[in-house]
Amino acid sequence: MSKVMVGLSGGVDSAVAAALLVEQGHEVVGGYMKNWMNEEGIPGDCPWEEDIEDANAVAKVLGIEFRVIDLIDQYKEKIVEYLVNGYEEGLTPNPDVWCNREMKFGVFLDYAISQGFEAVGTGHYARRRVLSDGRAAILRGADPNKDQSYFLSLMTAFQVEHARFPTGEMLKPEVREVARRFDLPVAEKKDSQGICFLGQVKMADFLAHYLPDKPGEIVDTNGKVMGEHRGLHFYTIGQRKGHGVASPKEGMAYVVVGKKAAENQLVIGWDREDTEGLYSHECVVGNITSINEEIATLKRVEAQPRYRAKAEAAAVEQLGETRVKIRFGKAQRALVAGQVCAFYDGGRLLGGGVVEEVC
Repeated sequence: MSKVMVGLSGGVDSAVAAALLVEQGHEVVGGYMKNWMNEEGIPGDCPWEEDIEDANAVAKVLGIEFRVIDLIDQYKEKIVEYLVNGYEEGLTPNPDVWCNREMKFGVFLDYAISQGFEAVGTGHYARRRVLSDGRAAILRGADPNKDQSYFLSLMTAFQVEHARFPTGEMLKPEVREVARRFDLPVAEKKDSQGICFLGQVKMADFLAHYLPDKPGEIVDTNGKVMGEHRGLHFYTIGQRKGHGVASPKEGMAYVVVGKKAAENQLVIGWDREDTEGLYSHECVVGNITSINEEIATLKRVEAQPRYRAKAEAAAVEQLGETRVKIRFGKAQRALVAGQVCAFYDGGRLLGGGVVEEVC
């Protein structure tokens, strides 16, 4: 048995993760990562006080120690700056993937190890396995509707070695049942939504606080002016709603298909496969992190460019030790620079990287 610090978020998944680890005989301590207080007054709900109360209540039921770890400064440095700088440069960052690498299994894991813990446990729907050679691997979660392995794709081998995902072996309804069996006070609590650790804060409101509006023209693929946008950083390729241009035909929809930074123009087109800029076969992926197999040396992988996208077979061309060109056999909708692309071999996560260029 080992000494495990569980990241108690105040939700049901992490609570059940802690309960299962206690039941398995591990020495468990609950830790709430205090990352965001919304002192800037951004519109939205950031229920950190309620979450701390719920996490503490869970710890009391389980009879384990509970700590609140202040990581606000690190969160601003590693996540807020990453988000703001990324959007300012015209990218589409993924805060949830970066949060797992830099916060939960970054500074929080570092803290846990410094306190004598061997691992960090979370409520992620992913499975950890030890391979025949002794290395740790991540598999997709048992619940295909809740699988969160994509969000762990930038984790290092060291981080995977010290991670525990007890709920990844279960379906969501089973997690609720376990919460009821342990009489956990969050058994019926709704799942949280929104940006990692920010709560119910809309991305547009978050960005508006840090980046000023920079209005410009909205044009179609032929250059016809269709309206005015707030600023290119508020939009992403493939966006169907929120661009402000009504679709004139029933059954047809305008979507964002491009950004012309020099002209400060947002380009929209029809949401169909033959629209220029919306579908692509190739992209360059950099900053690759390989969990236990060097992705850049492989010839083929299954690549998943977004959380809700299906992993598709793709050919790999090595461009460097941590940089590759990916060619999908099937055209992908809305490949965007800044997104995270996860790589799989069947149900095993190989790692991931950041899309640098769409070809």
